[in-house]
Amino acid sequence: MDALLAFWERVTSQQPALPAAESWIAIAVAAAVVLFPPGWRLARHAVTIAHEAGHALVAMLTGRKLSGIRLHSDTSGVTVSRGRPRGPAMIATLLAGYTAPAILGLGASWMLGAGYATGMLWALLAALVLVLAQVRNWFGLWSVLVSGVLVFAATWLLDERWRALVATAIVAFVLLGALRATIELQRVRRGGRARNSDADQLARLTHIPGIVWVGVFLVVAVGCAVVAGAFLGLTPLPSIAG
Repeated sequence: MDALLAFWERVTSQQPALPAAESWIAIAVAAAVVLFPPGWRLARHAVTIAHEAGHALVAMLTGRKLSGIRLHSDTSGVTVSRGRPRGPAMIATLLAGYTAPAILGLGASWMLGAGYATGMLWALLAALVLVLAQVRNWFGLWSVLVSGVLVFAATWLLDERWRALVATAIVAFVLLGALRATIELQRVRRGGRARNSDADQLARLTHIPGIVWVGVFLVVAVGCAVVAGAFLGLTPLPSIAG
């Protein structure tokens, strides 16, 4: 019982905010990973995990029956759910994919800004365990397991300051990765190589052009990044004059 209480205290304890200079260093490291092609090819698997987890979560919340998640070595993925092929539930499920990493980054930034860097890392680890239970192929299992081991190592082996640095880098990576993934989607669509993308499936269901849905994904990614910056105390939150 004492060990459990000590663990709970560790997870829920607040930490002092990082100095702005250290936060920007962590953000710069995340940006380098996203912008540097070899780093992005490897780390993009984490964005795919968040993307497919978004599909899976919304599918279950809207009453669809989740059959499983598959993650592939080319950084693509697929979430299979059963239910009506049309209607609000299917639209919401499709909409959740590209928006999920940005929304995840926003929620994580709120926890980090409130001083719960350790709690954020443990919450992320718990989410990975839930995703792992739904993965249906070997590469997907390996991808989620490696991600989980890295997050666990950060929570268990690093001191308070380094946990905060890693948590900040993860938040920045997820937010910037969401933005790059959306830009890549439109680039592939423009080349005619993504006729079954989320945006194009949404276009067929709603009769709203796919480019509009890409715009929605982009607005969500940028908006979440701006608000996340405010949560972390790095950027002012825009105000709307009355």
